[in-house]
Amino acid sequence: MEAHRLSSTKPVQALKPTKKISLEEDTGKASDALPLPLYLTNALFFTLFFSVVYFLLSRWRQKIRTSTPLHVVTFSEIIAILSFFASFIYLLGFFGIDFVQSLVFQPSPDVWIAEEEDDEVLLAKEDARKVPCGQALDCSLPPLPPAAPIVTVQKVFDEKPVTVLTEEDEEIIKSVVAGTTPSYSLESKLGDCKRAAAIRREALQRLTGKSLSGLPLDGFDYESILGQCCEMPVGYVQIPVGIAGPLLVNGREYSVPMATTEGCLVASTNRGCKAIHLSGGATSVLLKDGMTRAPCVRFGNAKRAADLKLYLEDPDNFETLSVVFNRSSRFGRLQGIKCAIAGKNLYIRFTCSTGDAMGMNMVSKGVQNVLDFLQTDFPDMDVIGISGNYCSDKKPAAVNWIEGRGKSVVCEATIKGDVVRKVLKTSVESLVELNMLKNLTGSAMAGALGGFNAHASNIVAAIYIATGQDPAQNVESSNCITMMEAVNDGKDLHVSVTMPSIEVGTVGGGTQLASQSACLNLLGVKGASKETPGANSRTLATIVASAVLAGELSLMSAISAGQLVRSHMKYNRSSKDVSKAT
Repeated sequence: MEAHRLSSTKPVQALKPTKKISLEEDTGKASDALPLPLYLTNALFFTLFFSVVYFLLSRWRQKIRTSTPLHVVTFSEIIAILSFFASFIYLLGFFGIDFVQSLVFQPSPDVWIAEEEDDEVLLAKEDARKVPCGQALDCSLPPLPPAAPIVTVQKVFDEKPVTVLTEEDEEIIKSVVAGTTPSYSLESKLGDCKRAAAIRREALQRLTGKSLSGLPLDGFDYESILGQCCEMPVGYVQIPVGIAGPLLVNGREYSVPMATTEGCLVASTNRGCKAIHLSGGATSVLLKDGMTRAPCVRFGNAKRAADLKLYLEDPDNFETLSVVFNRSSRFGRLQGIKCAIAGKNLYIRFTCSTGDAMGMNMVSKGVQNVLDFLQTDFPDMDVIGISGNYCSDKKPAAVNWIEGRGKSVVCEATIKGDVVRKVLKTSVESLVELNMLKNLTGSAMAGALGGFNAHASNIVAAIYIATGQDPAQNVESSNCITMMEAVNDGKDLHVSVTMPSIEVGTVGGGTQLASQSACLNLLGVKGASKETPGANSRTLATIVASAVLAGELSLMSAISAGQLVRSHMKYNRSSKDVSKAT
């Protein structure tokens, strides 16, 4: 550890490359051979490609009409075919430059060796020391020479790969800054997501005049988020992941990953896990599993809206609607339909199982199938939106608290009196009274909607971020009521949490990213269950509820014993004098 510390008496010297780091010293670029500027060349090949395609299709159509064999070609057709292949190869490389260069110029091993030697000079391993939290780093933007390659050094002290921007990248950066090249199109035009992120990042720094030196760029797979998780990336945010546990639930132990920047949260949850474990563990039961989507449709009058409501809620029609709905997926299965009418507007809440996926896209496709089917018997139905907020997604809503959404789970544990006193540092009587006055009465006085708990959302958010869930769904997933009562003649404490709308999945979205996938693997719920579809996501929901139980138990004990302020002052406040930080 001492080897990685930076002495406060030795300033960090700026690292300067001794020579340009570029493959262009030994190899040429395909763009150098073009007689025209790059944008004119692109326009020329676009025009050539579509012109020869139109010409060939017209000639072949004429041959078919005159019964002329297609393999008999004229000189002009031969030229057109050759032009077609030439322009196609150019366009295939997303404007061709990198693609053609990779085919024509193959860098020799000596080039790579030379580049590694230059990297060693740049990193200056003998003098480098790790700098904690970016302290003493110069965050100002360095001046860039117009013709020299741009070298972006990211975390040089960690000896990670550095991102090198070439002269060609400099041209693209200038084009993005000028607005002639849209930033969102870089991935498709370059065919390299990492390079696109680096160029976009540099262009953003020039446009805003602000440095992004503290935001990491290297060490992330940008291909994995393309078209799925994030658009127009310029880096990634690092969030520490702590482990609470072992958490004993239903006879199994889990080490619960929690991504958070709030001090005390992991430590407090870990204390709750200890209390539960010493008392024999918790029991978690899944009550319901069904994702919802509620479109809004409108008719010319309220009677027609009521007619559709009666049709949808008629048990005789459910089987027909199920067949139509279930065509969308081999996992999505319609479970029920609940309607609410407001004048001539009808809100239709579909509920379906979704396997191991969280299931929003799955249920939406099934709903669209049903709406298309209903247009036959209800042609005057006007679909206002596939989601009419009666679902209800990512918003506080009584319908989720009452009817449930996603996974509905109840989790309980009986904590021994000795554990309450020795581990939680309080008494059974104090916890029962505090829970009644705070979580129940206090929440009712505040008009809480599903918020009859101490801090369920703290644990839910931390686990969601660590395991690749949608953090915004923490809104309804944190609906929770915490109950406590004395049992066994007042000696022990029975504690439970009831959570009707936990929305989780183990496939799709952020769950496929490397870090989040590793956290799911730690819990033993990575990917889809091969034995029972949906088993992994249901297990994850029970783990979330059990972790909330541990967090509730520990925080309530800290408040009861008067430890909350002291613990946060000790673990949730920095001892550094930020006013003197450089």
